Amino acid sequence: MSEKVTNVVVAGLGGQGVLTASDIISRAAFNAGYDVKKSEVHGMSQRGGSVASDIRFGPRVLSPMVPDNQADYLVVMTADEVETNRRVLRPGGVLITPDDVPEGLEVNPRSMNVILSAVLSTTLNIDEKHWIEAIKASLKPALHEANVATFVAVRKAGTDAEPKSEGE
Repeated sequence: MSEKVTNVVVAGLGGQGVLTASDIISRAAFNAGYDVKKSEVHGMSQRGGSVASDIRFGPRVLSPMVPDNQADYLVVMTADEVETNRRVLRPGGVLITPDDVPEGLEVNPRSMNVILSAVLSTTLNIDEKHWIEAIKASLKPALHEANVATFVAVRKAGTDAEPKSEGE
């Protein structure tokens, strides 16, 4: 288990599953034994406006908010939201976008929250079983099989093609 606090920001538009992705990430970290704090900014999410969720986990976390320039990871559900949220990413932090989905995989765009969580999972020291438990806890049972299969496929393909840090 890492001794430092890891900062993740998930951003996108209302209806894209930003909050579900942050639930999955938070639960996976909690399942792995980390102290986890999470916050959400909904904005005009009901009308397709910007939505962001901050997740911080580590041995001890005091605040749920990720300060600007401190996110280790910025997970963005749509390219339109990259520039709006780039200010949160620390120098050398990792930007994860739909462009980081491994090529050759047939994925359902409606599962982008699970897909990008899988891409993120390849960079974090959290066992796959904790991610699968988190997916099942965050989604309706009817969605478990398809989303777990998608997660496992993306994670397997992504271990060879991890996202690049900003500036590389």
